[in-house]
Amino acid sequence: MIPSSNWDLSFLYRDFDDPKLESDIETIAKLAAEGAALCEGAKDDLVKLESIVKTAEELTDLIMNTHGYVQLRLSTDCTNETGLQYMDRLSNLMVEVQLCQSAWIRYIGQLKGLEDLIAASETLKSNAFIVREYQQEAKHMLAPDMEKWMLRMSLDGGSAFSKLRDRLMGSHTVELNGKDLPLPAVRGMAYDPDPKVRKEAYEAELKSYQKVENSMAFCIACIKGEAQTMCEAKGYSDVLTQQLSDSRMDRETLDAMLTAIREALPDFRRYLKAKAKLLGHENGLPFYDLFAPVGSVSKRYTVEEARALLVDTFAKVHPAIGSFIDQAFENRWIDMYPAEGKEGGAFCEGFHAHGQSRVLTNFVGSFSDVSTLAHELGHAWHDRCLSTVPTLMADPPMPLAETASIFNETMLNNTVRKTADPATRFVLLENSLMEATQTVVDIYSRFLFESAVIEARKTHIPSAAELNAMMLDAQEQSYGDGLDREVRHPSMWVNKCHYYFSGLNFYNFPYAFGLLFGLGVYAKFQKEGSAFIPQYDALLARCGSDTIANVAASVGIDVRSAAYWRSALDIVRGEIEEFLTLCDQQ
Repeated sequence: MIPSSNWDLSFLYRDFDDPKLESDIETIAKLAAEGAALCEGAKDDLVKLESIVKTAEELTDLIMNTHGYVQLRLSTDCTNETGLQYMDRLSNLMVEVQLCQSAWIRYIGQLKGLEDLIAASETLKSNAFIVREYQQEAKHMLAPDMEKWMLRMSLDGGSAFSKLRDRLMGSHTVELNGKDLPLPAVRGMAYDPDPKVRKEAYEAELKSYQKVENSMAFCIACIKGEAQTMCEAKGYSDVLTQQLSDSRMDRETLDAMLTAIREALPDFRRYLKAKAKLLGHENGLPFYDLFAPVGSVSKRYTVEEARALLVDTFAKVHPAIGSFIDQAFENRWIDMYPAEGKEGGAFCEGFHAHGQSRVLTNFVGSFSDVSTLAHELGHAWHDRCLSTVPTLMADPPMPLAETASIFNETMLNNTVRKTADPATRFVLLENSLMEATQTVVDIYSRFLFESAVIEARKTHIPSAAELNAMMLDAQEQSYGDGLDREVRHPSMWVNKCHYYFSGLNFYNFPYAFGLLFGLGVYAKFQKEGSAFIPQYDALLARCGSDTIANVAASVGIDVRSAAYWRSALDIVRGEIEEFLTLCDQQ
């Protein structure tokens, strides 16, 4: 029995009026204002560099606490005026923090004999990867006399439009059967066993976007326009190149993965057409039935049942994770249910200094909701493993950030399927393919769409109608005849928050990477059993301390080879073949 459906944030601050919140924000301002001076004076480079690293660690922890707290509060109440004021204040303060950090990076960039300095200090040795990364990052810094003004202008540009998006969508309601319902609740109806409910919810959702699509079109266009300007100013050839660099991932790895994905699209379409046939559709699957349950089992889970299933599943193979999940429920780490003003979807936020995380989800009782809990609690376990490394090394790049969450999802699905009756196994198999299709096929469509938006933005601000057309084209390239061409989702760009993160672009391909890399890691676990668990936890702890290629190589995976990605997709192909065989028996 969980104590509450709402999370407990008191480990951070009692409320917005907690004096500690104000004190921590003032400390951030003080450190940012005084930080640049650490690069100056007569002290030798070793003393300066150690001071920079220690101050950077303190700043990072304070920002995690303050910004994280405000963001969590707003994620469940997007119209909270006090929270919005704090977010504006912190956003303004982050300009000063960025200027301070830039001064450090420029200083490190011009240092001679960096390796000798690192070798002479335990502090620098433990943060060596980040220090070396700063030296490389110095090559792409804005000019000092230009950076402050560009960052301040971004507050009224990309950051402002990102906040507008959050406010518009956080308060967005859908009129359905005479009632105004929160968008997450309506989108959750896509999993309803009643086809009438699914179709009506889909149609109502699409209609509701007419209220905001013009505003959202300006939001996405201005965010991507700013991204292009900033990457050009920093000397990157394009936005994708900058994002790959920020992700510690090379183009060779991305191209290898996308090659294997394109080759696999016909297999996913076979699955979609088979599901369509099961549901009585002749021209491919209509979008509103992408998440439709199939088979004779449509079990709904209570939160208590979901907790018991997750704890039992993981305790048997990794007792530490099982206990960790149980404590996450017991200690109210999770905000569970849909609510008006609450953000849609799900996420996990980690707090390194406290060794804790918080999970937001919109639980309505489907197995997919249970799988989402497993996914987000995988992120929380990843945070726990990263608590063993210094703060500056505890921030994995986006592609590796999905490793533990995919491992958890795969573990849950495979474990439950082993002991389930045939009808339930069929349902769980389809659920696995449904999720894989989203993570590979739909993510590929999102990558294509964002690429098209950025290209169009070079010449003009795309209208909502243009964006709808881009989305339909991206869905055609990815889903093909697996989806009914007359019943797709042209407005999916309105709904997905990932397009609207200021300063963070192409938050799509990391999910495909995460799924396929996670499957590869899980395959190693299946082969090696419990002996692999220490390697797995070490892998998670290393994710913020090396390049993606090197982290993967630590467990014998070559991510620059299309052959690896094909082998990972072969796991999904095997499930597709099994599904098609079972469909013939239905």
